[in-house]
Amino acid sequence: MRFWNRGVDGLAALGTIMIVFLMAIIVADVVTRNTMGESLPLIAELGALTVVLIVFLQLGTAVRNDRLASTEFFLATLSTRWPGAAVVIRAAWDLAGAALCAGIAWSSWDILWRDINHREFIGVIGVMTMPTSPFRALIFVGAAVAALQFVLTAVARLRGWSASR
Repeated sequence: MRFWNRGVDGLAALGTIMIVFLMAIIVADVVTRNTMGESLPLIAELGALTVVLIVFLQLGTAVRNDRLASTEFFLATLSTRWPGAAVVIRAAWDLAGAALCAGIAWSSWDILWRDINHREFIGVIGVMTMPTSPFRALIFVGAAVAALQFVLTAVARLRGWSASR
């Protein structure tokens, strides 16, 4: 588990680095617009891909640390009256999240291979281009890791519940 946790945290750290990168390219674009009157090439495309990438790189850590948005007031009330039911609902939520992330990973796998086979690029030919496949690969990895983390979280919840009974 230690190796897994470090890998998940490593993806989150890469996501944090991507946030710094995104801020840097936005600042560079603003400075360029104000001093030269034109935008830098690829900024809009890189910004869009980077935002999606950041979400998926940090999703596994958010799941593991129980940092996803949820309606805690319902589960808190349920936990005091029927703790077993609250655990089962949370585990069901985790399994639904796993299914959703697995579906995203499955569909992004096809998109990744299409981008590789068709040599998809972003940008303007002759000005500046960049392949999309590295971004798509990291989105796939992030979604797959989040799906596995959801499953691990559900199993841990149910094990803790059954051990306390």
